[in-house]
Amino acid sequence: MSIEQLRAFIAKSKDDQSIQDKLKAAKTPEDVVGIAKEHGHEFTADKVTELSEDQLKGVAGGLAWGAGGSMVPIN
Repeated sequence: MSIEQLRAFIAKSKDDQSIQDKLKAAKTPEDVVGIAKEHGHEFTADKVTELSEDQLKGVAGGLAWGAGGSMVPIN
């Protein structure tokens, strides 16, 4: 349940459109944890918030969680 697992999942998602589509539909960090688990990566939702905005770019088509828990574009 490490940040390394999250980073590995992010790297994998950059090349997998089906993962990106699922991430676009994710509403919470917990949703991302579930998607990652489906693809063999285990980490906790708090690890998602440890990453910087730059590290999250490219995941889910450049989306991140905004205030209120919804996905918003990263500029």
